[in-house]
Order: sequence, then structure tokens, then C-alpha cells
Amino acid sequence: MSTISRLKIGQYDRMISAGVFAPLADGRRHRIELIDGELREMSPIGPIHEVLVDTLTEWSIQQALRHTMRVRVQNSIGIPKLDTAPEPDIAWVIRKDYSSGRPQGTDILLIIEVADSSLEYDCGEKAEIYAAAAIADYWVVNIPDDCVHVYGQPDRGRYRSLMTFSNGDDIHPLAFPDITLPVSLLFGDQRT
Repeated sequence: MSTISRLKIGQYDRMISAGVFAPLADGRRHRIELIDGELREMSPIGPIHEVLVDTLTEWSIQQALRHTMRVRVQNSIGIPKLDTAPEPDIAWVIRKDYSSGRPQGTDILLIIEVADSSLEYDCGEKAEIYAAAAIADYWVVNIPDDCVHVYGQPDRGRYRSLMTFSNGDDIHPLAFPDITLPVSLLFGDQRT
């Protein structure tokens, strides 16, 4: 499939404002994001993905109450130089008003994607996008393998560091090393 034309983020925002992506006649909502100037359909999410996003949201909000950050859930971030506005599952951003523009690379403290069928995409092209935006801390919750991949040290569109954490391990966000995410919270027996 070839691309007929590419969109700039400003064009995409005008389309949103004009209601181009309003709910469909049957009530379904569009699940798209702007990636490299292209409108891309997002993978549908299943129950395990939803539960993990809920768990990560609750954990993130508990942390935000003790630290200066805002938690965004499945909301877009902006990467203007790539004409990209992905919608990560969880984003920790600097606490400020984003009503006039999406958080950009320098505003982002942590991105978390939950991946099942999208695992290859989230660990491949999405990782390259986030690295190109200089997002220093990117986590992929890998549902099939019950682990979390932590990407760091972005350099020229690639992450130089990749560590994988499993049950029994703890993860610490780069911006807040005093915060702990036990991987067992996601994949352990006590998950509720």
C-alpha cells in the first residue's frame, strides 16, 4: 500500500477540530494515530491489555500524588519534526497546561506501551520514534512473555540501552529513581 499524501501535525489537528474523526454512525470511535505523516489504525485492545493499563494508571496516579508530574492515559504526544502524534498507553509528563499543544519530547518523563499483538511495532518502529524524540525512558509491557522491556539512552533515533525485567524484579523510572514498579504487580498472582 502506498501513501497518497502526508499530513503535518497542524493539518491533523484541523481535521480533528473539524470533526473528521467524529464517532461513526454505529457509535464506534476511530482508533487512529498520526505516525510519520500517515493516519494509522491502532491495534484493538483486549481484556488483558485493558487490565494492565488500568493497573499502570492506578500505580502512576499514586506516584503523581507524591511527585510533580501529570499522568496521561492513551492521550497523544507531539513529535512535530516527524509529523507524528502517537497515543501511548501511559505518559508521565511535566505538570503544566497542554491545552494549546501536546507534550513534546522535553516534557515527557516516561512513556509506557502495553503490547500484545503490537509487540513488534512497539519494540521496533515506536521505539525508534520515541528515541528520535529524545524520550529518555520508554517501557514496553510485553504481555506474551510476562516481562517489561526498558529502553534508555536515546541516540540518533535508536535506544542504546535495553533491559528486560520479569517477575521478582523492580523497575525504577529514570526521572524518579525513588519510585518502584514491582513487575509482579503486572504479572504476579496478586494482580487484581
